[in-house]
Amino acid sequence: MGYTVLAAGTDLCHQIEVRRSVFLTRLVRVDDEDRARRIIAEQRRAHHDARHHVSAFLIGPGRDVQRSSDDGEPAGTAGIPTLQALMQYRDGRLSDVVAVTTRWFGGIKLGASGLLRTYSEAVGRALDEAALTRRVRQQRFTTTLAMADAGREEAVLRAAGIPVLDLSYHATGVDLTVGRTAEEAADPRRGAADLGATMSGLLGRPVRLSPAGSSWLDL
Repeated sequence: MGYTVLAAGTDLCHQIEVRRSVFLTRLVRVDDEDRARRIIAEQRRAHHDARHHVSAFLIGPGRDVQRSSDDGEPAGTAGIPTLQALMQYRDGRLSDVVAVTTRWFGGIKLGASGLLRTYSEAVGRALDEAALTRRVRQQRFTTTLAMADAGREEAVLRAAGIPVLDLSYHATGVDLTVGRTAEEAADPRRGAADLGATMSGLLGRPVRLSPAGSSWLDL
């Protein structure tokens, strides 16, 4: 069924103030742990005058990589609430995201419960400002088109809504790669379970498809 991600290229900041302390949360879409840690380091350098840079990130379709840091705040009052805010947001399937909340202390202590609530709120409000999308697994298939017919047949397939992912020209023809999400392939109402038959009907000739792996697709 896929999972939820920030829209491609998302890198946003949202600020709140609680009892004179300022909390600036930065959200970035990331693909791996190294990228997440670079974002945290960037935030620390950019705001070196701040006392704390609390962080958490989730990575992977199954959210197999989960990390959090209190960064000097009392244990359990900052990093874990940040991670939980990411994990529980909306459908509970958000991943590939790092959140860094930078805090400038305003002179008034918030207490453990106050910190927990505020870090959760800071991340939640930032997420409310973010554009989200779904990421699903896309199955890929290849077939070969005759050179003389490739342009016309590609146009027919695109017009019918068949996702054309790639064209590779060579001496004997054109290798065409098409895609279908797992959800579409499982829905008989869309005829996607037999993509080859669908393409054969569109092109008026037999089409033989070969599996070509899979990739992730933002919807």
